[in-house]
Amino acid sequence: QVQIVESGGGLVQPGGSLTLSCTASGTFWTIPTMAWYRQAPGSQRDLVATTIPGGEPNYADAVLGRFTISRDGNTAYLQMNSLKPEDTAVYFCNVKSFYIGGLTDYWGQGTQVTVST
Repeated sequence: QVQIVESGGGLVQPGGSLTLSCTASGTFWTIPTMAWYRQAPGSQRDLVATTIPGGEPNYADAVLGRFTISRDGNTAYLQMNSLKPEDTAVYFCNVKSFYIGGLTDYWGQGTQVTVST
């Protein structure tokens, strides 16, 4: 079982910045990937950014050049710059952990990001 704790959401003005963090703990051998998704009201949950083992991170086109995902051990960060109102959503951390049964997805509880004047 893996527990995920997210933090860093809040209210920010357009053009501002926020940093989200996500820490995974529990029972696992490795965590190959950590990712951030977001879901706006009435919309599906979409991938924002994901770490790639041994490779460069992958980003959604809508955030390319503005958001940066990084990872330090079992903590992932999402640095969000030049925020726009359309970035308003609940942001979820996704962790893929590898243990006895194979690869398993875990989700955080979500953190609200609101970009508004």
